[in-house]
Amino acid sequence: MLLNHWRDFSKEYTLILLVMVITLLLGACKNQNPSKLANPAENEINNPPAEASVGQWKLPISIQEGEFYKVIGWTSDTEVVYITNQGQTSSIYRYNLLSGTSELIYRSESPVVTGLISPSKQFILIHSSPSTYEGVVTIIDLKGNQKLTQSIPSHELSFEWNPYNEAEILVSKFNEDWTYQTFLLNVKQGTMQELLLPQPFIKWQDEGRMVYLDWDKEEPGLFAPLIVRSLAEGSDKTLFEAVIHYNMFGNRLLTITVDGKDPSESTYSLYNEQFQEIFSFSIPQLSMYSDWLIPYYDYNGNKKQFMTLQPVTSGEADFYTDGFDMVSYDVKNGNHQLILSGIENEPILFSPSGDMLLYGHQLEKAIDLKEKKVYHLFGE
Repeated sequence: MLLNHWRDFSKEYTLILLVMVITLLLGACKNQNPSKLANPAENEINNPPAEASVGQWKLPISIQEGEFYKVIGWTSDTEVVYITNQGQTSSIYRYNLLSGTSELIYRSESPVVTGLISPSKQFILIHSSPSTYEGVVTIIDLKGNQKLTQSIPSHELSFEWNPYNEAEILVSKFNEDWTYQTFLLNVKQGTMQELLLPQPFIKWQDEGRMVYLDWDKEEPGLFAPLIVRSLAEGSDKTLFEAVIHYNMFGNRLLTITVDGKDPSESTYSLYNEQFQEIFSFSIPQLSMYSDWLIPYYDYNGNKKQFMTLQPVTSGEADFYTDGFDMVSYDVKNGNHQLILSGIENEPILFSPSGDMLLYGHQLEKAIDLKEKKVYHLFGE
């Protein structure tokens, strides 16, 4: 009798438990959908597409109109932006590497000199040139919607996007005699404010500080002090006395130095936001008549990976013929590995994930870093 009651109770309990489980599962499914719709970008970051390797890309890219000019850069691991020219007209396309489709997002009636993708990958700066003495700066989003157009009388222009506030861009304009002025372009306000800065090439260190090499204009030398300037106080502080090159990757500072007594090697050092050294290595150095050859490099903050092209031996750049090695350095543990050898010294640009590189004077090639293979985006 007791056993029968237990069996009946067990059946009822199992049925109740089954109903509760089904109810919970249905409720969970209902709660999952809104989160995906509300924040799809977060889901994409946490779950990157499995097909993001170069071997799955639809290549070569087919040019529908005009002639290929250059690739601007990445907007994601599976999308690049490139420029074509036809007569005096330039067109800018987004290309989906997985679907193999190109989308025209902007057309300029004047030749485009270059383009620059913002740090967030949400905006593109386009520098076009209607004449030798005029540059036009246009800011668009990835759909081609125009945010700003500004004409600047100039012979050359250089740009530095503020990674902490993308509404701000440093613009240095050069005249034919290489005299210059530097402006702070505010995209939202549509204003250009002149800044009285001692050097034209300045980079953001953080929201309130900039860094620059203070080259002697009267007696150019091979080294210069690296200075940090506080915008609020207008004060300068010398970080390092003798540097030949520097760059900023977010709040990471890169310096390249050469021993004045033994210039056969150059030392690359990476510093945190407090300017404390976190990583360093040395490579053979090539000298020039009145300068140094700085091989192309890039840094990916997601993987803490530094990639550089480096000569096999030191010496004079004009007589060097041994090619360059592409070497990857792991900033976390100091390890390094050879990716490719005997290649040309040409620009490189990490994909957002750090798994691929664009490579070439027009960034017309891609390198799969896992497979160590080179792919031609537009055919050979």
